[in-house]
Formats: sequence, C-alpha cells, structure tokens
Amino acid sequence: MPPRLTAADFDAELLILFDAYVHGAVDRRGFLDKAQRFAKGGATAVGLLAALSPNFALGQQVRPDDARLKTEWITVPSPTGSGSIRNYLARPASAGSAKLPTVLVIHENRGLNPHIEDITRRLALDGFMALAPDALTPLGGYPGDEDKARAAFATLDQAKTRQDFLAAIGWLRARPDGNGKLGAVGFCYGGGIVHWLATQLPDLAAGVPFYGNSPAPDQAALVKAPLLVQLAAVDERINAAWPAYEAALKAAGARVQMHQYPGTQHGFNNDTTPRYDAAAAALAWGRTVDFFRQHLA
Repeated sequence: MPPRLTAADFDAELLILFDAYVHGAVDRRGFLDKAQRFAKGGATAVGLLAALSPNFALGQQVRPDDARLKTEWITVPSPTGSGSIRNYLARPASAGSAKLPTVLVIHENRGLNPHIEDITRRLALDGFMALAPDALTPLGGYPGDEDKARAAFATLDQAKTRQDFLAAIGWLRARPDGNGKLGAVGFCYGGGIVHWLATQLPDLAAGVPFYGNSPAPDQAALVKAPLLVQLAAVDERINAAWPAYEAALKAAGARVQMHQYPGTQHGFNNDTTPRYDAAAAALAWGRTVDFFRQHLA
C-alpha cells in the first residue's frame, strides 16, 4: 500500500482548488486546467487529482466483516420523499436485547460511500446503533465512483431527499432495540443536514455537524438539541456563515459548543484523503463519541 499523503505534501492553494472541485464550484476540466501550474517534478494535473482523491482501503478502520458487529442493508419506505431509501445499519454484536442509543450518520455530497460505511461501523463499536442513509437511492445508490456520485448528487431533488432522511429517522426510532434517544452526525453536506434536522426535530437529543453549512440565523430559535460543531481552520466557504448563526443560537439560549482545529482543511476528519489531519480527527472524534454518550445514554 502506498504511503499516506498529507496536506503538507500539497500546496495550500491546490487544496483549496480541490475543495472547489469536490463541491462543484469547478468541474473536472477546470480543475485539471488550474492544477497544471502545481504540477512539478514529473507530476501531472491528472496525477495530482488522483493523489488528492479518496483511497478507501487506506482509510478503512473497521472491516465490513468484523465479528464484533452486526451489519445489514435496510430499505425504508419514504412515501413523501423518493419512494424509498436504502440504509446501512450497524450495531454491536454483543448487545443482545439491550436497548441502544441511536445515531443517524449523514454522508457528504457523494452519497453513502465506503468511508461513511466505515464511520457507521466505528460508531457501532463505540456502543451505538448507527444508521447511514444513502441519498442516491433514487438514482441507483452510490455508484462506486466519486466523480459519478458527485454528478448524480447534483441532480437530486433536495426537498425529497430531506423527506428521505426523515423517513430513515422514523424507521430508526421505531426499532424496539433503540433506547428512544436519537443523535445525528454528518460531514460537509451531511453537517448541513444535521443543522437542518436540529431545526426540524425538537426532540433530537444531540447533533454533531462537521464543517456543514449553517441555516439562516432566523432558524436558530427552533433548535432545541445540544450541538457540538466541528470546524476546520481553513474553510472560508463554511466558516464565513458560522459567526452569525452561532450568535443567533446563543441569543436563543441554544446549547452549543464549537471547536475549530488549527491548521486543518475542510474534510480533516476524512482519513481517505490527504486533507486528513490525524491529530485533529482523533480529538474531534473523541469529543463526538463523548458528546453522544453524554446526551444519548
């Protein structure tokens, strides 16, 4: 397996350009054209894109067949959304008849890829019943290719997608092996959905958005759930909107903690790409698990 590349191996401007590509601000051709000026020492723009793109095998922490877990795929009806939504469910195999705290895991803007499946298994090993919906279900599900996934994701009807997430939550809450308390964690697009869920679900027990878009400040008064907000240091697109929303949350009496991790890029928790920051990710994930244990027990 090749050595893990880190953000330090790349020019900061290139990482910002890659972030723009990931989020659709530039297309593949635009990225390659702009990235050419960073290609040195025999590297090519195509090679830089490949080096920056996810390596799911390198980032995997919990094998899909880990005997400590029970995992399965569940299709949930979503009559007011896309008709149905497919989900990945993971729970500790040793739980027996115990009622578990439940966590919804919400992916980035590429659907339910192997990295988010791995995150779901990590939560199960920490004692939670974790459910990860795939918003790409109406388009055939995650296609196994990040570029195709990103392109497909951009065509989703987001109003229906949000109803799909709510359908998944309803199914998870109805399980007899849940303890009745729901948390939600999401990354990038998924972080924005966690923020949105906090405005929709007065009984959400805990929300942890990683570098997600903030709602409009006038939505802050709807938030009843405690929030643990995880932000990168270098993330102008997300960070610009946060101060106004944070002020609105505090003015509304919301329980909110925010941590911003020095030197990190957007996506620092994603250990499949060079933007991953091992120290910051470990600290942020430890805080996440502790937060869920505090509020979901």
